[in-house]
Amino acid sequence: MNKPTGPLQDKATLLERASGLYDFGDALRGHVAPPIDAGSLPPPPPVTQSDGPTSAPVAHPWSGPIEAVDRLALAEAGYVLPDGPVTGIGEEFRIVKRQLLSSVAAGDNRVLVCSALPGDGKTFCAVNLALSLAAEKDMEVLLVDADFANPSVLTTLGLQGGQGFMDALADPTVAVEDCVIRTDIPGLAVLPAGRPTNNDTEYLASSRMELVLDRLAAGRPNQIILFDSPPLLAASPASVIAAHVGLALLIVRADKTSESALRDAAGLLKACPQVQLLLNGVKFSASGRRFGSYYGKGE
Repeated sequence: MNKPTGPLQDKATLLERASGLYDFGDALRGHVAPPIDAGSLPPPPPVTQSDGPTSAPVAHPWSGPIEAVDRLALAEAGYVLPDGPVTGIGEEFRIVKRQLLSSVAAGDNRVLVCSALPGDGKTFCAVNLALSLAAEKDMEVLLVDADFANPSVLTTLGLQGGQGFMDALADPTVAVEDCVIRTDIPGLAVLPAGRPTNNDTEYLASSRMELVLDRLAAGRPNQIILFDSPPLLAASPASVIAAHVGLALLIVRADKTSESALRDAAGLLKACPQVQLLLNGVKFSASGRRFGSYYGKGE
C-alpha cells in the first residue's frame, strides 16, 4: 500500500501535472465512434399510449451485512476519515473529489481507479477517494474491489465480507445486492472481489457484466461506483473494465512510473471515453502549500 510522502502539488497538478511531464496525448485518446448512417438504422418502434407515467428504475436494496470500518487502523495508516479531523491528505482528496465530480456530473458515474504497475498507490487512492466521497451530504459511493488476484480493500477497511463481485458475475443465481457490505460510515458501501478464478477477464467481458452493473446502479442517481482494479501492465481485467466506465483515473507514482509504462498503460484505456491522471507520492510543493495547518494541524 502506498501513500503520499508529502503534500501534493498545486490544484492543477492533482489531475494534470503528470500530463505535462509526458507527451502521451495520442495514447490517451479513446476510439471515436464513426458517424452513423441514418439509412442503415432500423425503424423506430411504434408509439403506443401508456396508462400512466413511465416508472423509474427501482433500487435494489443492499441486503448484505452491516460492518464497522476499522477507523483506528485507517488513521494509523494515514487514510481519510469522513468523521475525523481535517488533515492535509484529507484536503488533497477533497480537491481530487471536486474535480472528479465535475467530470462525471453529466456522464457515467462509474469510475475506474487504476495504475500502470504495482506499487503506484492505486488502492490507497481508491479507498481515500471513496472515504472522501462518502462525506458528501447528497451522495452515496460504492467501492468495488475488482483486483481479483490480490484483493486488499476489505483488509484496508477492516471488513470481513463473503461473496462478492466475481460470484455475481460467474453465477446467475447470486444477486449482487446480497454481496454488498453496508458499512457504518454513512454513504459508503463496499462490494468485495469474491472468489478467485482463472477466467476473471472473460467474466468481465461477458454479457452478464453490464446486467450486474445496471443492477448496482438502478434507482441510485446520486451514486458513484469506484472500481479498484489490478495494475494495467500486470493483469488484463482493468482494460476490460475500462469499457464499462465513464472515467478512468490513472495513478502515476512520482519518480517511479516511467514514461514508457505510462504510455503503455494509457494505450490500454482507449475503450474509456475519459482518462485523467493523479500524481501520487510527491515529495515537494513548489508553492509551499501545507494543507491542514490552517486548521491547526499541519502535515
